[in-house]
Amino acid sequence: MPKKIDEELKARAVRLVQDHRGEYSSLTAAAAVVAKQLGVGKESVRRWAIQAEVDSGQRQGPTSEELAEIRSLKNKVRRLEEDNAILKAATVFFASMAR
Repeated sequence: MPKKIDEELKARAVRLVQDHRGEYSSLTAAAAVVAKQLGVGKESVRRWAIQAEVDSGQRQGPTSEELAEIRSLKNKVRRLEEDNAILKAATVFFASMAR
């Protein structure tokens, strides 16, 4: 299970990448330097920076709020599918007892 990163650390990493992005050839290069400074994974920092760009409207894609809603809806669908499977099994069981 992934470890939970402090939101302040994420915000600091994103701010550092945004502040120093012009000094590097790419977002990935800036993220790698910031990640090394903060002691976190470079891919994590890169993804946080990209998501911050999406959230601010600089890049296309689902915002953090939309991703949270999608995750919530997927969980709800999974629970409903499980409930439906239980109800189907119960229907079969009780139908076989009625004969």
